[in-house]
Amino acid sequence: MSKKVFVSGCYDLLHSGHVEFFKQASQYGDLYVGIGSDATYLEYKHRKPMFPQEERLFMVKSIRYVKDAYINEGSGVIDFLSTLDLVQPDVFVVNAEGGSEEKRSLCAARGIEYVELQRTPAEGLQARSSTSLKQALSSMQSSATGEKAEDSPVYPSGPIPTRLDLAGTWIDQPYVSQYHPGWAITISLEPTFEVRDRCGLSTSTRKVIQKIWPYKLPKMDPEMLARLVFCFENNPERENGHISGAQDAIGICIPGLCRHYYDNNFWPHKVEYTSDEMTLRFLEQHLVLVPMEPRKPGCSVVEGKDITTEKVAALAHAADACWKAIIDKDLEAFAAAYQASFNAQIAMFPGMVTPVYHGNEEQDNSYIRATIERYSQLPDVLAWKMPGAGGGGYLALVVKDSNSFAAENENVINLHIRRE
Repeated sequence: MSKKVFVSGCYDLLHSGHVEFFKQASQYGDLYVGIGSDATYLEYKHRKPMFPQEERLFMVKSIRYVKDAYINEGSGVIDFLSTLDLVQPDVFVVNAEGGSEEKRSLCAARGIEYVELQRTPAEGLQARSSTSLKQALSSMQSSATGEKAEDSPVYPSGPIPTRLDLAGTWIDQPYVSQYHPGWAITISLEPTFEVRDRCGLSTSTRKVIQKIWPYKLPKMDPEMLARLVFCFENNPERENGHISGAQDAIGICIPGLCRHYYDNNFWPHKVEYTSDEMTLRFLEQHLVLVPMEPRKPGCSVVEGKDITTEKVAALAHAADACWKAIIDKDLEAFAAAYQASFNAQIAMFPGMVTPVYHGNEEQDNSYIRATIERYSQLPDVLAWKMPGAGGGGYLALVVKDSNSFAAENENVINLHIRRE
């Protein structure tokens, strides 16, 4: 009797990469497919799918490698539980980009074999992905505006940069820096990967920018640009009254490596940055991202916070040491300061790693600690942190060599720092 194999996804922009994935998955047995509903797509992507669920179901069912397909009835990233109960598969297959510790643990608990496949094109065909199709669509949009291709580089998530905070995060909020002043350190990243929502990489600020400049940042003084974005995002008439930290706007708008000094104000007193090529290469050689599940709805990382002068001082001192280590290109010192900064963050905000969920109290956050434990024990990993406010999203690792680490470990994302 043939084994049952299960895969799940949205399959909105159906392409040859999906078909090849179905073909490879079907080699493990009869293939059953769970398809994300329109409601789940809207919740996760914050936009409607191009094709409604009935049409996507029809297309997937028509592929000869698929035994049967269903619309998943759940919500969020793990929306397929009821479909899993219906199919009762022997094998759960994901592509490398779609793998996660949460899915791995789910399969282990249910006695299902968990298989991750590398994304490979069919023989003789060009590699395809939904990301590459979005890239092509973005390129067409740029052409429609009359921009030259060389003036409008196209990336999977659009040409608007994102940012990664390296040290000192939270000190850009006055309720933290009032205890002790200090620097926050960020790098501006080219979006050469899919920048997912609710994952600590300033997607809310990027969306604000895209309302003004949909395709690329304007050519102007980067610090002034960051001020404009910060003011636009923090409209004084916002109903929730929350002020987004300035490190998001600064980290996106100012290229290269940047540090900004906060002392009981929302905007920093000083901003310093460098695009020194050897410094940026040092960071690219030793930093990678590992995807995790996004922050779940109702997630709170600030409950249980414990902010003291001593703890904020530890955060500030770690950022000072981190900047010096980067400038000196001292990997051992960089890793130590990077880890010290994250330890200072979670000492003040333990919810970064163990978030509280409102309206969904049964939500399990153990996958965060499991993912940290899994990667922190690898011999090539020297330090780790969660970007932004934590609660899910990514692990940002300091490693001995980013290229070799990515080659040896699935799902790892290499980073490209924006030069200008």
